[in-house]
Amino acid sequence: MAVYFRKKSIFIIAIAAVFLVIAIRLFSIQIIHKEYRITAENNALKYETQFPARGRIIDRNGLSMVDNKMVYDIMVTPIEVTAFDTLALCRIFDLDKDYVVKCFEGYKKDRRKIGYGSVYFLKHISSEQYNYFVEQSFHFPGFSASIRSARQYPYNAGGNLIGYVSEVDQNYINNNEGYKSGDYAGKTGIEQAYESRLRGEKGYTIYLRDAHNQIKEHYENGQYDKEAIAGEDLNTSIDVILQAYGEALMRNKVGSLVAIEPATGEVLTLISSPGIDVTQLDEINKHYSDLVNNPLRPMFNRTVQSVQPPGSVFKLVNGLIALQEGVITENTMYPCHSGFTVGNLHVGCHSHPSPLNLKQGIMMSCNSYFCYTLRAILDNPKYNNVEEALTQWHDYVESFGFGSKLGSDIPYELGGNVPSAETYNKMYGKGGWKSLSVISLSIGQGEFQATPLHLANLCATVANRGYYYTPHIIRGSEDYPLDEQYSTRHYTMVDTSYFPTIVDGMEMAVYGQGGTASAARIPGVVVCGKTGTAQNPHGDDHSVFICFAPKDNPQIAVAAYIENGGFGATWAAPIASLLMEKYLKGEISPERKWQEQRVMEANLLNKVRVK
Repeated sequence: MAVYFRKKSIFIIAIAAVFLVIAIRLFSIQIIHKEYRITAENNALKYETQFPARGRIIDRNGLSMVDNKMVYDIMVTPIEVTAFDTLALCRIFDLDKDYVVKCFEGYKKDRRKIGYGSVYFLKHISSEQYNYFVEQSFHFPGFSASIRSARQYPYNAGGNLIGYVSEVDQNYINNNEGYKSGDYAGKTGIEQAYESRLRGEKGYTIYLRDAHNQIKEHYENGQYDKEAIAGEDLNTSIDVILQAYGEALMRNKVGSLVAIEPATGEVLTLISSPGIDVTQLDEINKHYSDLVNNPLRPMFNRTVQSVQPPGSVFKLVNGLIALQEGVITENTMYPCHSGFTVGNLHVGCHSHPSPLNLKQGIMMSCNSYFCYTLRAILDNPKYNNVEEALTQWHDYVESFGFGSKLGSDIPYELGGNVPSAETYNKMYGKGGWKSLSVISLSIGQGEFQATPLHLANLCATVANRGYYYTPHIIRGSEDYPLDEQYSTRHYTMVDTSYFPTIVDGMEMAVYGQGGTASAARIPGVVVCGKTGTAQNPHGDDHSVFICFAPKDNPQIAVAAYIENGGFGATWAAPIASLLMEKYLKGEISPERKWQEQRVMEANLLNKVRVK
């Protein structure tokens, strides 16, 4: 019996303890934590959202690339709407009556989803319409005016780089926390990449309704209101004036123009042409269909997504690998008789004397010289076979950043392709290929592909004599220090002692007799450059050029890739060097004004074959 009463006592105590826990929890929820009550009493409350201003996007010199302006919207809370003069409302906003009827049919259909909430009735009304409505708003119960910020663009530059902001759809809401219908978010470019820092935090004001659903007063005297928190300003490495100038140079041309500060890896310009005009960003929905259907693909960011053969600028890498491997010296001579010929294989070259050394090979951009160079790399007797030699070559090339994403903060960056021994085993069968089978790699053709950002990074690597910083467009701040990956030097597998020879060859390409890049000369500045002509099976060859300046203590490295532009010296060289001169000197020298005019007036779109 004693056992029975003991068990009964324990049971009663347990039940009492459970009820005590529940009572404490209810007291906490209902008395201490009133925010739960706010949610429970939502039908008696009206939330008026305060939208934060998005953070500004600022260039390296403190100029606003993207700022904010005030826009005016009209909201409606359908459950609060009573009879109103429809025609009067239409006159204020210059609406058709059918639009109003259609809207309210939609509200009726979604009334369970809307509940006591508010929805957009009109967006982006004029300030005059806003002011007039505010005066007349008492005639239209349930309607209210809302002010929020929207993007504005002080400079017509960087449309693809900046990206656009648009209203989120249901799919976006489902995949991203903290968004609801009517919110806006960055969808491309910097706006997308740094959305979490730019967006800020929404605020709200809570009002209490009376028994007739009319707004009565601030709930709890505003104790639970929340102020909106503006988004963070982003300081970028972009020079917006230089960006605008580069876009002017690239007008009516298809391709890319990328500039990097070698000493930091900061991106100075990132130009994809044709691109999105910033005037289209403000009303992207209006222009979206035209942009998407444009055969020249202005929404395609060629700087990081166009993966193509680099052409002869890649000869620099093969020259460095050959020096490192000891298969050539800077004084090695190779013949050129209008090209490289072995048996039935012939790789053509333009007419010039045979190079007497590596520097002249670079200066003349001799195809034959670098065919011999690659063959020496792959037939190196220290390796058991060509497959083993190519594997080593592959590792060297990857150390320059090729074959993978560089890890920049630019959205949708692609990695290109560095062919491996496995690539050719699949093509020819294991043991079925030799150095001559892949000789096109000597001049940056064949299966090798890279983006213009890769080429600009190669130029920065040579300018630094053997290392690069991961390219990036956002500078660090006190709250968000620069990520370590952007402040770390990445050395290539080639010893830094071999780079001065390549740099001298690039200088000779611009200033030497018979150099291919004389069009890149800048008065008073020592320019180092390398031309390239990338073969194109779909039309005219692509014009390629990389350059940096000054030779000592380089401040800028540039890559220009002009699709269907022909020889590298024809268009890419003058475009890249004009951009470089604008950055270094602030203006174009009088003796180069003719070259600037020629570039600005050129229209190469008739050469482009739309795929």
